[in-house]
Amino acid sequence: MYELSVKSEFEAAHRIKDYPGKCARLHGHNWIVEAVAEGEKLDSLGILLDFKIFKARLNEVLDELDHQYLNETEFFSEQNPTAENIAREIFLKLSGADIFNGAAKLKAVKVFESPKSCVTYYE
Repeated sequence: MYELSVKSEFEAAHRIKDYPGKCARLHGHNWIVEAVAEGEKLDSLGILLDFKIFKARLNEVLDELDHQYLNETEFFSEQNPTAENIAREIFLKLSGADIFNGAAKLKAVKVFESPKSCVTYYE
């Protein structure tokens, strides 16, 4: 089994409604996102999934969030933009991508809210 990952980032503001603390106020993060794919079968070149294509698709998803007030985006019209919910929404958007050719599948999405705090979403 092979596992590969790509990382990218976006900058955005959010607030956690009804949170009993500072996070209830508007604030921002430099979010780092790591997407992990896995699979067993390599193509004729010995590649599971092209890093360049995988990262480009991740960046397309993150472009929808970059420099946004997350609470006002379609992603989070009915839920708080917590790191947990951000990871799940990115996973759902990315897992439907046509880059996964049957040999690879999306395993997980990890979202870092800070260098020392992250959440991982997987199905």
